[in-house]
Amino acid sequence: MILRKQEWPEVGDLVICTVEDVTDYGAYVRLDEYDKRGLLHVSEIASSWIRNIRDYVREGQKVVLKVLRVDPEKGHIDLSLRRVTKREKIEKMLSWKRERKAEGLLRSVAERIGLSVEELYEKAGAIIDEKYGLYEGFEKAAMEGVEVLTKIGVPEDLAEVFVEVAREKIRLPSVKVRGIVELRCLRPDGVKVIKEAFLNAKKLEKVRDADVKFYVVAAPRYCIEVSSDNYKRAESVLQKIAEAVISNVVKAGGHGTFRREK
Repeated sequence: MILRKQEWPEVGDLVICTVEDVTDYGAYVRLDEYDKRGLLHVSEIASSWIRNIRDYVREGQKVVLKVLRVDPEKGHIDLSLRRVTKREKIEKMLSWKRERKAEGLLRSVAERIGLSVEELYEKAGAIIDEKYGLYEGFEKAAMEGVEVLTKIGVPEDLAEVFVEVAREKIRLPSVKVRGIVELRCLRPDGVKVIKEAFLNAKKLEKVRDADVKFYVVAAPRYCIEVSSDNYKRAESVLQKIAEAVISNVVKAGGHGTFRREK
């Protein structure tokens, strides 16, 4: 991987491997993160007696293994499957998949600004990686925008492209917030005034990164519901929309109150 920081794994490390050859005494694997070959001896495949090694590992399979011994001079790496817990396997696989996604995102940013991936990593990726973790940094950029990167030292022009790519390629879970406005307007056209107050408030805010819905709870109470990928943004839009609705009704001679729903 482009972002690998060392040539050899260390004893105790968990590594992602692809099984290449299965023999009577074990399996030879390729360490995907290091492009090295290692041996998974039959004694390290399972704690119980093994009738058929291929019941546990087979050619082409991705496995999470633990490093037992490393000999750079001889080029030997000894590995274990039986010493990897189920939780370690799940966490390592998840981490590896996120690293691969981060590398793909970094490539996209590099292509747009005309730098090599290595140059971009030195200028900005390493800063993000150290502070948040690279993939987590992309997620934060997608949710919180340019400032979350510039405040840790990423140049603004690069931060803008990071945010652009992150928002295009990362699917974030949507958050939903609600609030109740209670509105009264005793004018003959009071219902129309309230309806227009909602429509004008939405136009005034010019919401692009949030979905806003209005519906009647039981007059004079109305619900404002905001969905967004960013919780802070959703809260901000909810507050501004509620204030604008109330302001519009008050200007027409009515009055209103707002209550945030938990």
